[in-house]
Amino acid sequence: MTTHFEPPELDKNAFTCPHCGAFAAMYWENLYTRGGAWKPILTASCHRCKKDSVWLNEQDFGSQFMIFPKAANAPMPNEDLPDECMKDYLEARSILEASPRGAAALLRLCVQKLAIHLGGSGKNINEDIALLVKNGLPPRAQQALDVVRVVGNNAVHPGEMSVEDQPQTAQALFGLVNLIVDNQISQPRQVLSLFDSLPDGAKSAIEKRDGDA
Repeated sequence: MTTHFEPPELDKNAFTCPHCGAFAAMYWENLYTRGGAWKPILTASCHRCKKDSVWLNEQDFGSQFMIFPKAANAPMPNEDLPDECMKDYLEARSILEASPRGAAALLRLCVQKLAIHLGGSGKNINEDIALLVKNGLPPRAQQALDVVRVVGNNAVHPGEMSVEDQPQTAQALFGLVNLIVDNQISQPRQVLSLFDSLPDGAKSAIEKRDGDA
């Protein structure tokens, strides 16, 4: 299951830790380093895992960003994301800051593989989404799939949207992928597990009821 992702930001009191993935309080400390000029360096220590993220804060030049770790401005993948999709998701996460366009393209590939996992043929992602809708895909999941598909397509083939000009759009795609996995894999798996835990008598009665309907 996924949890809410709070993007790391300079001087924010709490955000999703780029190391342990937990939403936790952060303790900030100022450091300095000499490299031709004094540069303000800050660290944010996670209250939960005690690991530090390192930040550059050169306000005069508008440079305020996390130096380490790099892959932190997107949520970790839902643990139920299929293995064949996981590599693409993690690679997209690792390059998001350097190339929002590349990240969006990788997430489109991730969604294409996810659609196959959910029952699509893999020949055409748009047709696979249409098939999933025909088979009962909820509108929210359909919209999430189409957003990742369209933005990913524009990242590869220039269109009306420029992901490079809107890096926050690429960042939002990670949450949409996790939403799809949660809706189509995690939640059904949890419901099935709970149903299987019911007493046999109760399940037999339910089966009889549905058979008589």
